[in-house]
Amino acid sequence: MSDPGNDPGPQDPAAVALMLDELETWAVVGLSDDPSRTAWRIAQLLQQRGKRIVPVHPKAPTVHGEQGYASLADVPFPIDVVDVFRRSEFAGAVVDEAIAVGAKGVWLQLGVVDQEAIDRARAAGLVAVMDTCPAIEWNRRG
Repeated sequence: MSDPGNDPGPQDPAAVALMLDELETWAVVGLSDDPSRTAWRIAQLLQQRGKRIVPVHPKAPTVHGEQGYASLADVPFPIDVVDVFRRSEFAGAVVDEAIAVGAKGVWLQLGVVDQEAIDRARAAGLVAVMDTCPAIEWNRRG
């Protein structure tokens, strides 16, 4: 169990900064080719900010010109950040996959909350945030 006085919190500023500023390849889990979905818009923003996006969805669609993959394990190159657009009850399994594929960080989107999964990710050496969005965090910075 981690020391609560040492808990960086769900939106750990250092983890947010590392992922937004330094980590380049973002696997977006739950990203489909449906432009009405939030994941589609956030993936587009990530690209506009210079990130390489990797769609991860069971149908493996090509989105924003990037080849999709059915699972994180199917991605044939290193992933820096796993951005999770799945309901909270499915987030833990995605975080476990992120750990297994050697990702450097996990980002649970706004409304996606699983403290145990975040704790597992941090214990495995990943940076992790939850219940926030890259768009919100970039806007906070001005």
